[in-house]
Amino acid sequence: MMTDPRRRVTEFVAERLEAGAELLRDYGRRARGGQRTLVLGGVRSGKSRHAEQLMSRYPYVVSVAGSAPAGGDNAEWAARVAAHRSRRPAHWRTVETMDLPGVLRTTTAPMLVDCLGTWVTRVLDDVGAWEQRPGWERAVDERLQDFVDAWHTTTVPVVAVSNEVGSGVVPPTHAGRVFRDVLGAFNTAVAAGAHSVRLVVAGRVLRL
Repeated sequence: MMTDPRRRVTEFVAERLEAGAELLRDYGRRARGGQRTLVLGGVRSGKSRHAEQLMSRYPYVVSVAGSAPAGGDNAEWAARVAAHRSRRPAHWRTVETMDLPGVLRTTTAPMLVDCLGTWVTRVLDDVGAWEQRPGWERAVDERLQDFVDAWHTTTVPVVAVSNEVGSGVVPPTHAGRVFRDVLGAFNTAVAAGAHSVRLVVAGRVLRL
């Protein structure tokens, strides 16, 4: 008997939210290493600028982009990356990679990750979430949990930027709902392991 895909997504998200709650309960014992800050906000909210300001105190920063969405407009992506680079200090190093957990585990310099929403989009692309490839839920869960584990053990200051996707209307498409639900649950888990969480709205910063 075939399983209702909406039920699978709902169960998957419920599991991730519970995992985030468990991380929160365990945070007092596990939080260690470098200072970890999560900056959330909507499109053009000013979240990236705020994250850059937080990192401006460091003489050298590794700026990590989660790689362009598969099948997207590469020219548009290049323009976005160039715009971010143009307002950042010339001595910052920019890296585009899908291996965010690996960079978190190996970097020795303060790191800015901008943004987790783009990275999650690529993860969903890679595991076949849009076409509901068999086993995609488990595959994406493993990829996201790998990041959360690396996030907990990083030994350098890290600021991660992510999209806040829970305040708008319900997306009209299955793909939109999957992205919203998965990223919302992922943000919960990342926030549980952060020393500081900030929400940026219309350029104003709220400390959560």
